Amino acid sequence: MVAEVLSYYSETVEEFVRRRHGELKSRGLTNDEIFPRIAAELPARRMAPPELSLRQLRRIVYG
Repeated sequence: MVAEVLSYYSETVEEFVRRRHGELKSRGLTNDEIFPRIAAELPARRMAPPELSLRQLRRIVYG
């Protein structure tokens, strides 16, 4: 369990955004619901990144 927690917090911002997008998409949420939710979750990360726009989040996922 400790290893899981450590790996969760060692994710890069890009890995976190892609993982959360996939999780939320699999729950049936739309991108219009997903990206604001991810943007709200990012500041709670251990090493919070600078604020990312919804467009930047979309670029992480879709390139």
